[in-house]
Amino acid sequence: MKYYVNVFLVLLIIISIFGLQPFRQTIDAEKTLVEDTGVYVTEVRRLPDATYLVAVRTPMPEVKADMVRWWFSDFLQTTEHYNWWHPKDHVWMDWENKKPGENTGSSHLVHEYIGGELSKLRIQFVNSAEFFGHEVNDENTFVICAKVGLLEEDINVAKMCHVVRNTLNGAEMRTRFWLGHVAKREGNKTISSIQGFIGNTALARLLVVEKQSAEDLKRHAKEEMKYLADLLPQLYESEKEVRSQ
Repeated sequence: MKYYVNVFLVLLIIISIFGLQPFRQTIDAEKTLVEDTGVYVTEVRRLPDATYLVAVRTPMPEVKADMVRWWFSDFLQTTEHYNWWHPKDHVWMDWENKKPGENTGSSHLVHEYIGGELSKLRIQFVNSAEFFGHEVNDENTFVICAKVGLLEEDINVAKMCHVVRNTLNGAEMRTRFWLGHVAKREGNKTISSIQGFIGNTALARLLVVEKQSAEDLKRHAKEEMKYLADLLPQLYESEKEVRSQ
């Protein structure tokens, strides 16, 4: 009897640390690359490792992937620009390590309301190959991926990707957040730490990463990308005229 109790306790410890499917990869960025338009699912779902997936599909009529690339790489520079993106929720922004025309290696520093709570975040853009295993940007596809951390603490708490693919009448954005990926950071590097070990256990994720937070993020992402879809066509054309003068 004692043997079975010990086995049960060991299994319970393993599940509390690694989740129900400890060897399953839950960063499924490749699902954003589905060829068909309109089939990418908007959803909130607890994954086997106890992280939360937040997925959002945004139709962008009259927008092209290059417009969204331009928005992130070149145009988005001031708090005023950031406020256009979501007039209600976006409060303040700045850049760290930003180079003109590039995103990889830079960090977007933001204050924004998500679900009524002010979040102060550091969104560190990384090479998309970290998520996909290969380069996925091309003339018809714009991909931007990031590690999301707290601005006032050296801790990352999530990962994300935005994928924009051209369609017959514009473009479609497929967004994916994975909440509950915890890592201590030094500058742009993540390092081993007790915070990361404990924060990435299934038990800690179950206790800390709440469904309501995921639902709030889904709502926020749907709204801000709808604002961007409405804003971009006219803004891009007007700025194009200015650049050509």
